[in-house]
Amino acid sequence: MTIDEQGTPATRFWEPLYAAAPDPSERRPNVVFEPAVAELQLRPGRAWDMGCGHGGDALWLATLGWEVWATDASTTAVRRVDSAADVAGLTASVHAEQYDLTRSMPAGPFDLVYANYFHSPVEFDQGTVLAQAASRVVTDGHLIVIDHASSAPWSWEQRDPESFPTPQQLRDAIGLSDSWSSLRCERSERVATGPDGQTTATVADNVIVLRRSRLHSSRAEVNEICPASQ
Repeated sequence: MTIDEQGTPATRFWEPLYAAAPDPSERRPNVVFEPAVAELQLRPGRAWDMGCGHGGDALWLATLGWEVWATDASTTAVRRVDSAADVAGLTASVHAEQYDLTRSMPAGPFDLVYANYFHSPVEFDQGTVLAQAASRVVTDGHLIVIDHASSAPWSWEQRDPESFPTPQQLRDAIGLSDSWSSLRCERSERVATGPDGQTTATVADNVIVLRRSRLHSSRAEVNEICPASQ
């Protein structure tokens, strides 16, 4: 199913970008997200990919037995994920849907909600959207947020390193109450490879992994303190 929200600022930016990009011949899970999920040793359930792009994370989870709602503002991205799921025999496990998440969201509930590099040049309140998404998570479910903490040389967004939030600032912006516990809240570095397959650079990510201990949340002051950034 596609939620028709053409004409919003998000769709006006992301749709032309994906429409102009080639459909990748290979889809892989995010190199930070994959081990973060593996460490949790979760039983497969219902997952929501908040910004699926070309679907590498959603398709990978589906191969592990998850039922995944893969959402994106771009109709082209959603159509390509739907087609890739069909080719992989995962149509029953991957639900590719178009959403502008500042306007509406899947109802849930979900055992896992994740937002990998949930950035946009279109202005929106990231913390509010993530908090609303977290309300769809069941008791003992998880929220994973992986954000850029630096700009790669090939990134469309070149920013001053000091302008990126710290892990604690990102955690605070989500604003969940003590019904959530922080399993990871850290800055990590890795060597990334650029789109040309040859250029490499050291980049940093903020990694937030939260578990919901009971069905209550609010945008209250966070009680936990993140471990020291690495």
